[in-house]
Amino acid sequence: MFGNTGFGDGEAIGRYAPSPSGDLHVGNLRTAMLAWLSAHDVDGELRLRIDDLDPRVSSAEHEASQRTDLAALGIDFSGPELRQSERTEVYLTAIQQLDDAELLYPCFCSRREVREAAAAPHVHLPDGAYPGTCRDLSSADQARRAEDRPAAMRVRANNLTVDYVDRNFGKQSELVDDFVIQRNDGVPSYNLATVLDDDEQRITEVVRGADLLAGTARHVWLRRMLDLRPVEHAHVPLVMNTEGERLAKRDGAVTLSDLAELGMDASAVRSKLAVTLNLAEPGERVTMDDLLNRYDPTTLPLTPATWSQ
Repeated sequence: MFGNTGFGDGEAIGRYAPSPSGDLHVGNLRTAMLAWLSAHDVDGELRLRIDDLDPRVSSAEHEASQRTDLAALGIDFSGPELRQSERTEVYLTAIQQLDDAELLYPCFCSRREVREAAAAPHVHLPDGAYPGTCRDLSSADQARRAEDRPAAMRVRANNLTVDYVDRNFGKQSELVDDFVIQRNDGVPSYNLATVLDDDEQRITEVVRGADLLAGTARHVWLRRMLDLRPVEHAHVPLVMNTEGERLAKRDGAVTLSDLAELGMDASAVRSKLAVTLNLAEPGERVTMDDLLNRYDPTTLPLTPATWSQ
């Protein structure tokens, strides 16, 4: 069911996949611009996915505002859209497939227990990596732990090192820990949903923020385990505040609606973001088509940009 489906020969298809949990800020919009430019630069197309996997934080209001902001910047989409909340059965089928292949096991650890186990002196894993506490529990131990809390499901990756190449940051070699594939409330993980969704939408390239570079090996591993077609990854530097920290809504006027109240329309925001990409001069008004004519992925800056009012 999840095997290579034979995508179009040479057709580039990118995607932008916002989570409708709040308004997009200028850092999110800059990444969307780059995803659009990367796909259209090779006569491809950009597809939209709504990452509403977690109903607790998703809302129709935020989705509507995100669509409005993307359109205001001139970022359009083609091809079929996809909504994660409508694909639960697909995710559960894949989880069963992995379980049938003996690639999953139940985990009863709390977040505190994971932190404490990972911090033990004899454990030498990257920050946040799961040390395998529940990997080899007996059936009896599993039954006993299940009396205290429901289990999450983790993959049995056994701290495998996976190599892949990022188009902007070159060769990467990253450990894949036994990450959660299904939460203990039954919700499938983002890591699983995103690789299945990319496959369904025929995605060939993924452009996203550099903060997500760490963890990409999990997606590479999952695609191999589920026999999904690989994609190209191109991580792009983030937008930072004046303190050198990742831009967030707490930094003030960083959304289109906030900036509009200060007299900066969407065209001005697009042009200011284009300056950070070396695609426009300060104060110059540019369209997305202007940027596409100037776009050269080999000259894009690979250091974070700073946003200031």
